[in-house]
Amino acid sequence: MSTFLKVLLVILIILVIALIVLYFVGRRMQKRQVAQQEQMEAAKQTVSMLVIDKKMLPIKQSGLPQMVIDQTPRMMRRSKLPIVKAKVGARVMTLVADNKVFDLIPVKKEIKAVVSGIYIMEVKSVRGGTLERKPKGKPKLRDRIASFASRKQKELDEEEKTAKAQKAQKAQKKSKKAK
Repeated sequence: MSTFLKVLLVILIILVIALIVLYFVGRRMQKRQVAQQEQMEAAKQTVSMLVIDKKMLPIKQSGLPQMVIDQTPRMMRRSKLPIVKAKVGARVMTLVADNKVFDLIPVKKEIKAVVSGIYIMEVKSVRGGTLERKPKGKPKLRDRIASFASRKQKELDEEEKTAKAQKAQKAQKKSKKAK
């Protein structure tokens, strides 16, 4: 065997081992995520709050308790989180919102939200208004591709329906002629 094939074989073996390790690590992390989601579902409660401010902030500047900052993974400490400062009852609290919910939360309004600890899971209603997601700027490439694909799929479905209807009409005409 030539040296090129030996090097290629070694690289292939290393890649296969890496994929196997990633598979098992991914399964373990998925199990943890499911367990955490179940815990959050068990601890959720509906709370009425007045939203004071909302921002995307790094975790160090967020104003969250030091214990929460210490428990976050090192890779997450640099990313920005959707932080909501709200008055819950008589206390002003700093909460972390879900990315899906963050856009729905209005500022300086009272909302009813489903909260699990310091995490806002969903927004139920807004007092004196409606929940509306406002599109920001022009749509992203992913959104444009998705809308294009759905539009083409609808066109295909309509073409299939018309083709089936035409076949059914032809079959009826043939059966009438045969009688």
